[in-house]
Amino acid sequence: MMELDEQKIIQSWRINAGSWTHAVREERIESRKLVTNQAIVDTVMRYHPATILDIGCGEGWLARKLTERGAQVVGVDVVPALIERARQLGGGDFQVCSYEELAAGRLRRQFDAIVCNFSLLGNESVTNLFAAIPSLLHDGGHLFVQTVHPHIACGDAPYADGWRPGSWTGFGPEFSDPAPWHFRTVASWVRLFCTSGLTLIELLEPLHPETNKPASIVFVGEKPEVESFFETV
Repeated sequence: MMELDEQKIIQSWRINAGSWTHAVREERIESRKLVTNQAIVDTVMRYHPATILDIGCGEGWLARKLTERGAQVVGVDVVPALIERARQLGGGDFQVCSYEELAAGRLRRQFDAIVCNFSLLGNESVTNLFAAIPSLLHDGGHLFVQTVHPHIACGDAPYADGWRPGSWTGFGPEFSDPAPWHFRTVASWVRLFCTSGLTLIELLEPLHPETNKPASIVFVGEKPEVESFFETV
């Protein structure tokens, strides 16, 4: 069942690649326009990374924004149609690559920062990706994850990890086949960072200016610096 849900996520994004591109580029998503887009850009750039890997980059808006700030960005996504649209506007090195391929070491390079902006929807795929994140980061590098705030997204369902049905409510009639997603509590997200060997150094809760409720949650993890033998003697 879990494997089926993971595949449904990819299938949904393949079906909705065009609709998603229009929605993002025309700024139709209110929370992104008012809060979360700027929140992730500002958070990443406060750490001044020179090289960034944008995982689940979609049509490339975030990579373009970070490139404008002077970073060198590689964007990866499993959906070829989204990568094609990202390449049309440039602003990064965009590649078709699945989370499984990333975890298996396909890129064979390291970055100052990795950003996952509302792109971690699965269960096993996300767990395996987190385990591989340190191998993709330089020592002292950072992982930035922005996702739905668990206390807001939980709704009336039990506050426990598990698969939830997807919804495109508010996105428009052109969207179809919503993807399921794996809900995680705050504690579960923190555990992912800890078990991957990253130190969670910052947790942010950007507020929606109209509701004054969290529009998202942003986690910042750091790969510890490794002391050399000569530095300890």
